[in-house]
Amino acid sequence: MAVLTGDAHTRRTLLAAGFLRSVAISLAGIVLGLWLAEQQLSVAAAGLVIGCGLGGTAVGALAVTLAGNRLPLRPALIAIGACSAAGAAALPFVGARPSVLIAVAFLGMVNGMGRDRGPAAVLEQSLLPATAPPAARTRAFAWYTALQDAGSALGSLSALLFASTLRAGLVAHAVLLAGSAALYLRLPRRAKETPASPTVPLSPTSRRFLLRLCLLFAVDGLGGGFLTTGLLTWFYATRFGVGAAALAPLFFASRLANVLSHFGAAWLSRRIGLVNTMVWTHLPSSLLLPAIAFAPSFPLAAACHLLRECLVEMDVPTRTSYTLALVRPEERTAAAGWTNLTRLASWAVGPAIAGALMGSVALAAPLIAAAVVKVSYDVALWISFRRLRPPEELS
Repeated sequence: MAVLTGDAHTRRTLLAAGFLRSVAISLAGIVLGLWLAEQQLSVAAAGLVIGCGLGGTAVGALAVTLAGNRLPLRPALIAIGACSAAGAAALPFVGARPSVLIAVAFLGMVNGMGRDRGPAAVLEQSLLPATAPPAARTRAFAWYTALQDAGSALGSLSALLFASTLRAGLVAHAVLLAGSAALYLRLPRRAKETPASPTVPLSPTSRRFLLRLCLLFAVDGLGGGFLTTGLLTWFYATRFGVGAAALAPLFFASRLANVLSHFGAAWLSRRIGLVNTMVWTHLPSSLLLPAIAFAPSFPLAAACHLLRECLVEMDVPTRTSYTLALVRPEERTAAAGWTNLTRLASWAVGPAIAGALMGSVALAAPLIAAAVVKVSYDVALWISFRRLRPPEELS
């Protein structure tokens, strides 16, 4: 991949663009769910729209993963941002026909997850390890994910501005994505970059490691697909009759909890290790999902939601740091790509299943299903990887 590794200007540009993109995606996570409900789509159709948007995002992640080191950074990031902005701009003006909405969501990589795990994030994550020594790598990822969640917090809060004008909220989402793409124009041009190199094949050891990890990430991603911000918004709005005025502050506070948890994860991982931090913070967060599902009131459900958010993201910087520590530097683009792609693909399947469960079984059924899936993932991850430690934990 053509990039000025370790260049502070490049790093700041990537962090700023990622922050702005997170604001846009978090805003869409709330506004999209409410807007689809306003269009009187069935919950199953809404799940398909959100799922197909994530499917398009997964295809984008697959493309950058397969391109690997041959991909020039600046044009790729600009193209990804422009495509996302165009899809977001078109979505609120194509009518309420599910087939058209599905097509636009897919082609425009419309992310109703509320979290940024798309092709641009794949490229950014593959670059971060080169900017810090091994001992500081997890902290570097903590800053990266903290900035993303800070952007998500701001995006959630900004949904308050569009409580009565949901279409305007979707337009604002498109404008923010366009602004994120424009920031990439500040990156060095091709002539100043390190020449792109051919795609490096994964070593047999790395291939086996990533295959095992991706299989587990697919399980966790499926559970996460049941819990997109769009569908959680639908759940809270339908179950408790609340709107953006209540949900925007809730998701804002959630992202602030996530921001603080990333630094807690970096601190904890230095004491108990990356795998233990991933498992023993994520497992209790999974067990809180039934409490949300059966809460008798919105304040109690919101309290359980916030408690879960204090824990659920602690595995994000740690798992990324762990994954990229156990492959060769030249394999990091592929490792970041395949692990993100696995999650995106399973996320894309989740909303359609969750929508069907909400419509035919019970409104809270996806939360219970997600709890079962995620607890299974936590147990399997600890059994499979508790003895495989990154280099800094061996000294």
